[in-house]
Amino acid sequence: MDQIQAMKIFIRIAELESFSRAAEDLDLPRATVSTTLKRLEQRLGVRLFLRTTRQVKITDEGKIYYQRCLQLLSALEEADTLFAHHRNQPAGTVRIDMPHSLARVMVIPALQAFYEHYPHITLSVSANDNSVNLLDQGVDCVIRAWPSEDENLQSRHLANLEQITCASPAYFAKFGTPQTRADLATHQAIGYFFAHQQPESHLEFVTDGTVEKIQLRRTLTVSGADAYVAAAKAGFGLVQVSRLAIAQELERGELVEVLSALTPPPMPLYIMYPPGRFLAPRIRVFLDWLITLFSQPDA
Repeated sequence: MDQIQAMKIFIRIAELESFSRAAEDLDLPRATVSTTLKRLEQRLGVRLFLRTTRQVKITDEGKIYYQRCLQLLSALEEADTLFAHHRNQPAGTVRIDMPHSLARVMVIPALQAFYEHYPHITLSVSANDNSVNLLDQGVDCVIRAWPSEDENLQSRHLANLEQITCASPAYFAKFGTPQTRADLATHQAIGYFFAHQQPESHLEFVTDGTVEKIQLRRTLTVSGADAYVAAAKAGFGLVQVSRLAIAQELERGELVEVLSALTPPPMPLYIMYPPGRFLAPRIRVFLDWLITLFSQPDA
């Protein structure tokens, strides 16, 4: 059995949670995929998947083997390209997940510049604001506003985005425009929640290096950055978001900044990916491009 090919088949089954879809993706017969996986399990002496007529679920042993396969195949790919230099450019698909607003406002508009340098790489960009399991979602890296607590992931700081406090003109017409911290007592904020977490509706300000939380009344709670901004535009309360994410709304006057003297803490951005000494060249060059993109002052 070709061990490298078996690893590739195993990885695609794990990411797609389907033997048939893995076979289609790899352009292999369904029987070849099934037989290869069966022999791989026999050789390892463990069950990699729990299979029913409707579902393919990876086992705990399979998750461990998945991480090792990624590292080994990335190291092999790295070795194969050591002496390619300019003759061969990185190729393949990079799957990345990032917040909606970041994809819409900053990353996707800049991708043409990436493709000019790496025309043989295909990007698959998914937009999502909740936590993502790289194995479950089949992605290579994610961008989030918090570092990962998963020891199986490596986190790298990308940038700190400036945040502002704002609301719609209709909201200020109804509740008045707050001029000081004390004025917030009569105002309300739009609540925000992540999956499986309690909603929050407080505002945060940095005072003498300490973050102060001010809890406000809420009448609406949402999940997702786009819904958060939409609720603010509809007049449901104050929000704190990155200036980058709502640049167009500010320019059109759909949202108005207030309390500019009270600074919210910046929003940190992190990129997370599987650890290991080696990264596949296609992933490495994309990570490097993202780091350069976010390091530009005018960005």
